[in-house]
Amino acid sequence: MKGGMQGMMKQVQKMQEEMQRVQNELGSKTVSEEAGGGMIKAVANGNKEIVSVSIDQQVINPDEKEILEDLVVAAVNKALQSAAKMAEEEMTKVTKGMLPPGLNIPGL
Repeated sequence: MKGGMQGMMKQVQKMQEEMQRVQNELGSKTVSEEAGGGMIKAVANGNKEIVSVSIDQQVINPDEKEILEDLVVAAVNKALQSAAKMAEEEMTKVTKGMLPPGLNIPGL
């Protein structure tokens, strides 16, 4: 049984190392989302951080400030959701086959 436990511990350690590598790589991977028919664009990285926001000049109207704010929020939320999905997919690739079916670990 000791060999089995030792083998399992090595597998867990390998998975942890691979998860750390993927988390480090996620910082350099980005997703881009739009709102307002592409007039507002938000880019987020795999760490769920907004990297940039661009606003088409046509949308900048002081009389419609609230609309612009809503579009920015929509684009940012879409980008963050896409970044979270990308991160989840990348982490799933690492843990696939290593965790028993049905075992749900938060953050994976």
